[in-house]
Amino acid sequence: MSAIRVARLDDAAQILAIYAPNVTGTFISFEAAPPSLEEMRARIAKVLATHPWLVHEEGGRIEGYAYGSRFRDRDAYQWSTEVSCYVRPEARGRGIGKSLYTELLRLLAAQGFRNAYAGIALPNEASVRLHESVGFERIGLYRNAGFKLGAWHDVGWWGRELAPCTAEPQPPRRFGG
Repeated sequence: MSAIRVARLDDAAQILAIYAPNVTGTFISFEAAPPSLEEMRARIAKVLATHPWLVHEEGGRIEGYAYGSRFRDRDAYQWSTEVSCYVRPEARGRGIGKSLYTELLRLLAAQGFRNAYAGIALPNEASVRLHESVGFERIGLYRNAGFKLGAWHDVGWWGRELAPCTAEPQPPRRFGG
């Protein structure tokens, strides 16, 4: 049986197992070394204080995760959020990323966020297809933004409106998990 649910701190080891190979073996993450288990727990707790962090679980095994986070620090950005999604390599191509993003974007819109943004280290056609499948459009490019694994990589930016922008928006609500 599979389900999408809110992440828990005790999911950190499985989430780290999905994320760490993206750090050590690819340029998809620009981190130099994977976070520790304690750091991953802290990241999950920090996100859940304000935004959703979702996991796709099948038979007790987390196959993928997606979360929203603060886009920028200044107050005028509070209605925007940045999103990320990672799926185990052996679980890709089954619609897990799309189902995670569909639910995540619904929750973010319900909180009052107006726009979602995603940065994608390029080339990464699978990630581009995933984001575009849930309504993101390419909005920009940072050329040669990061150097990893012996090469410079561009970072493309994709954006998607979550809800119409109004003249006097209420601040987004904190995530209640």
